Parts: sequence; C-alpha cells; structure tokens
Amino acid sequence: MLTPRRIQIFKAIVDEFIKTAEPIGSKALQERYHLAYSSATIRNDMQVLEEMGYLEKTHTSSGRIPSTMGYRFYCETLLDESNLDKRMEVAVHDAFEASLMSVDEAIRQSCEIVSEMTNMTAGAIGPDASKQHLEHIKLFPLDERNAVCVFITDQGHTETRNFHFKQSVSIQDLETTTDILNRRLKGVALTELALRLEEIKPELNAVVQRHDVLFTAFLRAFIRFANDTVYFSGKDKVFFQPEFEDINKMKKLMGMFEDESIWKQMDENANAVALTTRGGSQLTWVNDLAIVRSKFHLNDEDSGELMVVGPSRMEYDRIVPLLDYVARMIEEAYRKGDDHD
Repeated sequence: MLTPRRIQIFKAIVDEFIKTAEPIGSKALQERYHLAYSSATIRNDMQVLEEMGYLEKTHTSSGRIPSTMGYRFYCETLLDESNLDKRMEVAVHDAFEASLMSVDEAIRQSCEIVSEMTNMTAGAIGPDASKQHLEHIKLFPLDERNAVCVFITDQGHTETRNFHFKQSVSIQDLETTTDILNRRLKGVALTELALRLEEIKPELNAVVQRHDVLFTAFLRAFIRFANDTVYFSGKDKVFFQPEFEDINKMKKLMGMFEDESIWKQMDENANAVALTTRGGSQLTWVNDLAIVRSKFHLNDEDSGELMVVGPSRMEYDRIVPLLDYVARMIEEAYRKGDDHD
C-alpha cells in the first residue's frame, strides 16, 4: 500500500537520484532529507516500494534507484506541471519577441533554447510534409555563385535553403527558373516535388543556360524539404550523461538520432512505457532513455512536436512545463506570422 510516508520517501529517492545519478540508502536518505522516521522504518518502506515495482536495486550498491514504473508513477501523481521557472519563461518570451520568425525558424530556435536551458538534447518533429503543398518559391541572389531560396507552403510553412553553385549563374537564369517552377509546381504536394521537377527538366533545358546547376540545386532542396521533418539540437549533451557512458548504449542512441522514423513512431515501440500527463504532455521511457514531448498546433490539420531526450532521471518538474510553454510560443509565433502576412 502506498501510504503518505512511503510516497514521501519515494519522492525523496527520485529527487536525490535525479540530482546525483547515485543509488541512495536509508541512512543517507534520512540525513539529507531530514525525514522524521528511523533508518529501519525507511529501509522497510524502501523494500516495500521495491516489491511494488517502484524502486530497484543496482548491482553495485545496497541503495535503491527509481524503476521505469517508478518514474511513471512520479510523473503521473507527483509532477507539478504549472511550476514553470520564471527566469526560463522570461528568457523564452524575450527570444520570441525579438523578431518575427517563420515556423521553421521558431521550431529550430526553440530546440536550441530548450537544449541550452535543460542541458539535454532537444528535438522537434515538424508538420507532416505529405499534407502540405507548395505555394510559392522566392529566390534571392547574393552573387553569381550564391543565392537564398525560400519555399512557402499553403499552410504557411516556410523553409530556407542556401544555394552554393559550382559555376556562375546569371540573375536572368535565376529569375527564369523561379518563374517556371512557380507556374508549374504551385499546388503540388511537397512529397511529389522532386518527381514533378523531373517532368519540367526539358523546359528548363530549353530556356535556362545553367539549367543543370539549377536543376541539381532545386532537386536536392525539394528532397530535403519533403524529408527533413525531424530536427535535433545538442545531440552530444545526452552522451555526457553517466547512463550513456557505455559504448554500446551510445552507438544505439546515435543510430536512433539518424533514423527519423523512430521518433515519429515512438508510441508504437513495444518496449516503451508511456504516459500522457494531466496537462497533455507525453512521456515515454525506453530502457534508460526518457522522451518528453509536447504538441504544437498550427491549424486544424497541421501540428508538430517538441521533445527533450535524456536519461530517465531528468528533471521532469522543470522540463515538462518548459516544453509546454515553448510549444505555446511556437503557436503564437505562427499566428503573428499570419497576421503579419
């Protein structure tokens, strides 16, 4: 039975392990958290909590650490999702207020902010490309070998690509190519752009001098536009956590970062333990790895997810409310972009 005393002891163990990554015994727990119970009472309750599945013993110590089931219980019943650090709130708000950003810029900046604030890996799953269609292409020449290209979808989603040409390309070629692509590709699904570009190739060949250079640049951009929907910032941060010092665990995690489908299908992982918090955040545990996710909605159909990836002993009471707040700021940035247009 989970009595108030056992819950207090359990919370202290979780808080201590999050801070130190070290198992803790009953005597140390009593002293550090000034618990009004004898060491024997705490030890007996720790044994009960272990039998219930909330704690587990390590091979190297007589102390206990939280189990995956324990973290799930902690986040389901003891987590305060409204406890957003005011300094974090102000920093995030100021970063978004500083400039008008596209959705993509807001998402990428959000990942960088969250990664820095949490010292964890932060990621985002962008809007589903299969549901979006090309609205317009804008090309801004910088010089004869460099240009900035902006793709805009019917959902207001934008993507910026820097073009670096191996040969000089005239402004006339850039303008002609852009005009042809806007005329022929408007309304085409993002996932079909590369295929449709192949069909336009003869027309480009006929009227554009550097058609081969421009064709290659746009083809690569279209392929990335359709597939680059998962973005990470601070990938290396998670590797400095003691849980991932093992080379095999590190290799496995590196492989996960390279496979976008894993993050899009996280809910389908048979080995995962999942929880949706009262505030709507989604938490998933797979072995020693924890993923906290918060959805952002751009409209009725278009949505994405922000996430923090780290060890199971992450600071949920800081990370969950932060991630939720940043997701709301992305939605606000999107609305401001619509108003500005």
